[in-house]
Amino acid sequence: MKRFICCLLIVCLCLAPGMSIYATESVNQEESSMETQASDESQLASEGVDLGLQSEAAVLMEASTGQIIYEKNADERLSPASITKIMTLLLIFEALDEGKIALSDEATTSAYAKSMGGSQVYLEEGEKQTIETLIKCIVIASGNDASVTMAEHLAGSEAEFVNMMNKRAAELEMTNTNFEDCCGLSESANHYTSARDVAIMSRELTLNHPEVHSYASIWMEDIVHVTNKGSSDFTLSNTNKLLRQYDGCTGLKTGSTSIAKYCLSATANRQEVNLISVILAAPESAVRFNEAATMLNYGFANVQVYKDEAPGALEMVRVNKGVADWVSTEYENIFSYLSTTGENFDNIEKEWVYEEDIMAPIVKGQQVGTLVYRLDGKEIGTVAIVASDPVDMATYFDCVKKMWKRFMKID
Repeated sequence: MKRFICCLLIVCLCLAPGMSIYATESVNQEESSMETQASDESQLASEGVDLGLQSEAAVLMEASTGQIIYEKNADERLSPASITKIMTLLLIFEALDEGKIALSDEATTSAYAKSMGGSQVYLEEGEKQTIETLIKCIVIASGNDASVTMAEHLAGSEAEFVNMMNKRAAELEMTNTNFEDCCGLSESANHYTSARDVAIMSRELTLNHPEVHSYASIWMEDIVHVTNKGSSDFTLSNTNKLLRQYDGCTGLKTGSTSIAKYCLSATANRQEVNLISVILAAPESAVRFNEAATMLNYGFANVQVYKDEAPGALEMVRVNKGVADWVSTEYENIFSYLSTTGENFDNIEKEWVYEEDIMAPIVKGQQVGTLVYRLDGKEIGTVAIVASDPVDMATYFDCVKKMWKRFMKID
């Protein structure tokens, strides 16, 4: 009897090819960008704390959450000098990730790139160096000529590369930043950034491209110039004295001009806590290093970070009106939570919440649930649970196929 009924249904479907099995209107689920760190928008800058900094502006940021622990004139627009090169490096590493260039590729130095003054590695016109060597020249020795060589290699001209820098800054919501060159030599009042924005781009670079630390932590290294004049060695010397003076320092970039004074974006790691210490317009070179270290000491003494790298297995989620009835899921990001009050992370509880009545089509990465974190009963953050694969809406023939499979399984 069951077989007869199923056959009858299939025949009816086949005789009505114009029949719509499911409503053509799909339920549009709002795509919400769940915060992957606790309280990304909140600022933990300690009110009333005075570290006695002489520098014009400063920011201390915890890298995994992006939270500000300490700040002074964080949004004041100031000249960044060679800290500009952090954005240059970010675009280089993103190009590497996208496969546009490879570390072994070679870039050729132009007459314009050779003409750069200030910090340089003395590249000759027509000289070829690998991308990896040029990265070292930029990170270690702050080579302006190397920066322009890479800018021209990636964008055709420094001007076009600067457009790319400003576009990326806008994407990162660096609202107090505008670049006019790729290396920071500019004395224009229209070339500026803020301590907060420097921390933002430093975080983007180091969090998504941690390999930069393997270059930024090199103290000295020789490169070889090969030109029509022959070959010669040149020693790159790191300008970041904290590499030798501060335990746990991993980078990142120094800068100085007569207008910008002395600047620094320093990164350091201790016991799985990663901090970014930014100093702008310090009155003397030694002051920038001392004050960056002061902020780092303050951060490591007051900050603890919870990072859930093994949140637990996920369930498959039921999909209605799809070619598949279930979709596998994954976490969108790793959850991090920063505390400055000595909270007991053993009291953190987790709750997995899955959406109901999910309708096809489903796109890969679409949110289908939420992992909620609570500490002592208070919600401290969430991570989105997303679809691992796409699921198309079932067509008329998909429905016939499903019914046929079910028919064949009937005893």
